[in-house]
Amino acid sequence: MCLAVPGQLISINDADPLFRTGRVNFGGVVKEVNLAYTPEAKVGDYVIVHVGFALSVVDPEEAARVFAYLKQLDELGELEE
Repeated sequence: MCLAVPGQLISINDADPLFRTGRVNFGGVVKEVNLAYTPEAKVGDYVIVHVGFALSVVDPEEAARVFAYLKQLDELGELEE
């Protein structure tokens, strides 16, 4: 099963809008993601990420709830790979 996971945007590379990327922190695991679908995202925002693409910006409370739920289900192991 594929999951979209929330994370906090900690930096942005403001290249061409189609190739805009950022570093996202998923509870201590930092990954580079594509931000083309979320042009409104800014550093400090929480984004939902699926297969390397930020799909939407979410509020911090919602991100915390989803992340806590995924931890309970032990579904975060693939982030560390």
